[in-house]
Amino acid sequence: MAKNEIENLPGVGPAIAEKLRNAGFDTILSIAVASPMELADVADIGESTAAKIIQAARNVADVGKFETGNVLLEKRIKIGKLTSGSKSLDELLGGGFETQGITELFGEYGSGKTQIAHQLCVTVQLPKDKGGLEGHAIYIDTENTFRPERIVEMAEAFDIDPDETLKNIHVARAYNSSHQMLLVEKAMELSKEIPARLLVVDSLTAHFRAEYLGRGALANRQQKINRHMHDLLRWANLYNGVVCVTNQVSAKPDVLFGDPTRPIGGHIVGHTATFRIYLRKSKGDKRIARLIDSPHLPEGEAVFSVKREGIRD
Repeated sequence: MAKNEIENLPGVGPAIAEKLRNAGFDTILSIAVASPMELADVADIGESTAAKIIQAARNVADVGKFETGNVLLEKRIKIGKLTSGSKSLDELLGGGFETQGITELFGEYGSGKTQIAHQLCVTVQLPKDKGGLEGHAIYIDTENTFRPERIVEMAEAFDIDPDETLKNIHVARAYNSSHQMLLVEKAMELSKEIPARLLVVDSLTAHFRAEYLGRGALANRQQKINRHMHDLLRWANLYNGVVCVTNQVSAKPDVLFGDPTRPIGGHIVGHTATFRIYLRKSKGDKRIARLIDSPHLPEGEAVFSVKREGIRD
């Protein structure tokens, strides 16, 4: 792809092109599928100018066409599956964690969310015939939960070099929600230099929940979470990677029957996540995963264990 490709679009000079590239809009296609508000925001231009640039990009990229189902099926063949280490959990997800989508793990403290996130950082490096994607992992840590010593234990269980495994995991600590969103932009830049195939956000909503308090701040919070989720989805599509986000739950005291816990983030997170998995504790090291939402898989449950060597059946 030509380096100056986006400069050829009407209204895009060198200064605007640089701002767009820095924000991850470095191809005609990425501009064609953006919204005018998004582009105006990152490039410091008016929305009408942004709309003209997007329209020009759409004409070049030819994105406004319908495709037949068999063409889409062919495209879905490119989607990869990443193993969790547990056959039953993989089967629940139709073969593993899917690329080009967001999988949300939600549940109470100690339900195994962070353990699965660590496990994926190891399995993503495995060969494809062993359920891996032969790639690197990027880990956005919002609650200081990443533990390199846990990675060492999991890598040794797979007979792979723990030092090499750790070198292929790129961790950044997010100190607030704005920093968290910025780190997704940084992940876009980093993914041009390394073969990243997994992006973890642990946890997705903690900072938003702490910073936007009360009903008055709810609309603003949801708007920011929405943008954050779409940035993550863009990364998943651009790099054919797995996005795994963990989410906390809150209790709804007015629920009389069934489980009173609900994931934070409401419908915004629910509609943008491709797969939603509810995790809960069982006896000892056992955990139960329930697939709550998926575009093509039935609801179901899987039992797995969190062991010293990682996630297992």
